[in-house]
Amino acid sequence: MTRSLALLLLLAATAPAAAGDAKAGRAKAVGCQACHGLDGLSKLPDAPNLAGQVEPYLVKALTEFRNGTRKNEVMSVAAQELSDADIANLAAYYSGIQIEVIPPG
Repeated sequence: MTRSLALLLLLAATAPAAAGDAKAGRAKAVGCQACHGLDGLSKLPDAPNLAGQVEPYLVKALTEFRNGTRKNEVMSVAAQELSDADIANLAAYYSGIQIEVIPPG
């Protein structure tokens, strides 16, 4: 019984937060497309690709830009207007974009 309870608690603690709405994230991503592209593929050399990034990473990065823990001249300003729901939705959208990685050959 104790082992089952411990396993259940471990699974609950490591379960991801509620996923965002990818459709709403796509609509919100219109504001991101100048740098990151609506397809999540960077349009500028200094902007990272977001397509296929893992959802928790995107949530963490956007939250840190919003609260000032992580700094970037553009993102620190852009993230200020994002709600928790916006962040979850953007992360769901960009993480859901399928990419193919082809090693150099």
